[in-house]
Amino acid sequence: MDRSLRNVLVVSLGFLLLFTAYGGLQNLQSSLYSEAGLGVAALSTLYCGMLLSSMFLPPVLIQKLGCKWTIVTSMCCYVAFSLGNFYASWYTLVPTSILLGLGAAPLWSAQGTYLTIMGNAHAEKAGKAGKDVVNQYFGIFFLIFQSSGVWGNLISSLVFGQTPTHGAVPEEQLLSCGASDCLMATASTNSSSRPSQELIYTLLGIYTGSGVLAVLLTAVLLEPVKGARRTREGKERAPRVWSALLSTFKLFRDKRLRLLVLLPLYSGFEQAFLAGDYTRSYTTCALGIQYVGYVMICFAAINALCSLLYGKLAAHTGRTALFALGAITHLSCIIALLLWRPHPSQLAVFFVFSGLWGVADAVWQTQNNALYGVLFEDNKEAAFANYRLWEALGFVVAFGYSTFLCVSVKLYILLGILSLAVVAYGVVECLESRKLAWPLAVRQTKPEEEGEAQTKM
Repeated sequence: MDRSLRNVLVVSLGFLLLFTAYGGLQNLQSSLYSEAGLGVAALSTLYCGMLLSSMFLPPVLIQKLGCKWTIVTSMCCYVAFSLGNFYASWYTLVPTSILLGLGAAPLWSAQGTYLTIMGNAHAEKAGKAGKDVVNQYFGIFFLIFQSSGVWGNLISSLVFGQTPTHGAVPEEQLLSCGASDCLMATASTNSSSRPSQELIYTLLGIYTGSGVLAVLLTAVLLEPVKGARRTREGKERAPRVWSALLSTFKLFRDKRLRLLVLLPLYSGFEQAFLAGDYTRSYTTCALGIQYVGYVMICFAAINALCSLLYGKLAAHTGRTALFALGAITHLSCIIALLLWRPHPSQLAVFFVFSGLWGVADAVWQTQNNALYGVLFEDNKEAAFANYRLWEALGFVVAFGYSTFLCVSVKLYILLGILSLAVVAYGVVECLESRKLAWPLAVRQTKPEEEGEAQTKM
């Protein structure tokens, strides 16, 4: 097996184990800890920590530790969050959420930098286009990574499936489910009752063990990558916090980045809606908490398969066609969710929506990362730090207003941000096409000028 591909698989398996635990926990926060909004508040502070760390931590840690040990160190922050859930309260969940958030931005920035370097290195050896190999590597990564949602949610569904059922959901409760839900007035009903503490401890034990395995696998098997650390006169020099902060924001002088920030911002909003609102206001409200895992398995499985597919399709269709697919799919889902009134008799529809959401989310996850890696190849660490910063801002705002706005209002906000993001992306593609066309036009005019000169002679 090729060395680059082997390392991509190691990173992917490490993330698979880590997010099997975190993904399952995130999807259950709003349903498990609904009292006084603790679960949503924990998620909001988590992404607030990620927002702050995106400003300066990724370049500092990657330059000082390298991609490998940045990933390992950041993974430990995720394990701490799992431990904090054993004694869930404002004094345990909020601090561990902040710690996880601080580690999340370096983790994802290091992952993006690592895959980009590996892809370009392999492309150079094989004589292939760098962007095609990078796209393929991101596709492989997200195929394996997104499957973590299958395993994490399957585990939670099997464990919580042992909770006694409480009969049919009252029609009065169903009237306030879906887009009509405002502040989740039906949170205390039987259908969404909290599982026993023994079952919660069993689930948390499995999740914590999975996170520890991820740390060990990455620390032992992943090879350090060259190019993540900059050297000068043979000595490694780590940037200061202030210079790292500046390097992250200096990229804002690039017009393309100022336009592209809406893509990761929307990615944060749409993921937050699925994890915090669709699971609670649609699935838990109408079906019960035991169905959350199964519905999210459908999302994760389709997301994983589409991630691999898009990584290969991008070389033939180009990224613009894939972005169009993602935008049209999410646009259709948002409008349909505004009109749909969820009911237990429509069980298949719950899975259809989560599956279609996965089809579109796979576009944002694979193509956004590849786009940033290709357009900002000379400033990969700062570019991916910017990406995580704006994605985290989307999470923070979405989870922040989660307990204050009706679901219908949240869907209209999603619709607005998606529309703006698509327009901004189109402008960037126009700028890139002009940039590529300009050198070609210059090359075509030179032979004509030379021919005219020879004629005159």
